[in-house]
Amino acid sequence: MDDFHILAFETSSSLCSVALLSQTAGRVRLRAAQHEGRQEHAERILPLAWQLLADAGLKRADLSAVAFGQGPGGFTGLRVACGVAQGLAVALDIPVLPVDSLCALALQQAGADASGVHLVLQDARMNEIYAAAYECVGDEWTTLQAPALIARADVTAWVADESAAWAMRAGGGWAAHGDALDAFPGLADELRALGAVVAAGSGERVCAHAATVARLAARAWQRGQALDAALAAPAYVRDKVAYTTVERSRGLGGNPQADAARWSIHDMGMSDLDEVAAIERQVQSFPWTRQNFADGLAAGYRGWVVRRLGAMLGFALVMDTPDMAHLLVIGVRPDSQRRGVGAELLRYCTAHCHQAGLPALTLEVRPSNAQAIAFYQQHGFQQLGLRRGYYPAARGAREDAWIMTLTFQETPA
Repeated sequence: MDDFHILAFETSSSLCSVALLSQTAGRVRLRAAQHEGRQEHAERILPLAWQLLADAGLKRADLSAVAFGQGPGGFTGLRVACGVAQGLAVALDIPVLPVDSLCALALQQAGADASGVHLVLQDARMNEIYAAAYECVGDEWTTLQAPALIARADVTAWVADESAAWAMRAGGGWAAHGDALDAFPGLADELRALGAVVAAGSGERVCAHAATVARLAARAWQRGQALDAALAAPAYVRDKVAYTTVERSRGLGGNPQADAARWSIHDMGMSDLDEVAAIERQVQSFPWTRQNFADGLAAGYRGWVVRRLGAMLGFALVMDTPDMAHLLVIGVRPDSQRRGVGAELLRYCTAHCHQAGLPALTLEVRPSNAQAIAFYQQHGFQQLGLRRGYYPAARGAREDAWIMTLTFQETPA
């Protein structure tokens, strides 16, 4: 097994922590240091790092990668960790490993037996909460709900909607962690009533540590998930910190993002493609690759993604031709199917046809996919043709494709 050395920074809270994880000859050594004081991150972070390297007998040039907790958390703190990691990586010509700070906190709080689903709720101030959910299977952590900002008043309703799926994945109960459980009276009891395992308050500080960031970064390093330093960025989930004075005079307050609809649709971009490809792999036997999607966007194809509280639920990609639009691929996360996500994506595809002046929307579908055929027929598609041997099938065989087309009654203007 290859040797490596990863330096990790975590400054999403008032705690400034640094860690050095080294693997040599198959043995792992983790060193860590920290300093409390939000206003002192910038001046403390590098001296802590240099001391760890000196204690380990390493030089900066020995580092393999630099990791950082990308948040969510305090704006200034996130910029410090990201900026220092990025600058050091550029100077040493090594990659970066961004780590979800809430996932690090979940790993810290999970204990010896981490298997199951873990909800993390961190106080975001202004009566709002940073929320995320993860599933641990063995040593692998999977994001079920990407970090999002939720008003305290909406948390219990959201958890009630999602917790049945969490319980099924966890084989029963699921766990809740984070400082919001102490910061907001009654929240822990509300979650217990929904089936959560909520640990009693220990009085200990609940925040992410660089040592845990380093552990998650090491796994990402071994999976080949390091990034070029130019791609390093904090994970901001609060785009607009507060309403303006005029907006507040109208009775508005807090963060407007928390008041927005929790289900939104956006143009597909390159930054979406990891999640798009992950959903595609879940729903297709012969999936498109991430590169296929990247090539499509580069060629000018139009795509959309549906998100709920930050997590992607589904996507669609369309190619325009002179006389119609071609729906190349559409996918909805398995646990979000039959909730209207596909219908919303299809609505955007048809709206695009009208805006582009195209009289029809066409697609291919496997004859064996009865559920998809029923869905398209429900939305007005008709089978107008057949492509022989269009799809790959098991054991090297091929499967035909139905050509289904939705023709608009009036030619779009």
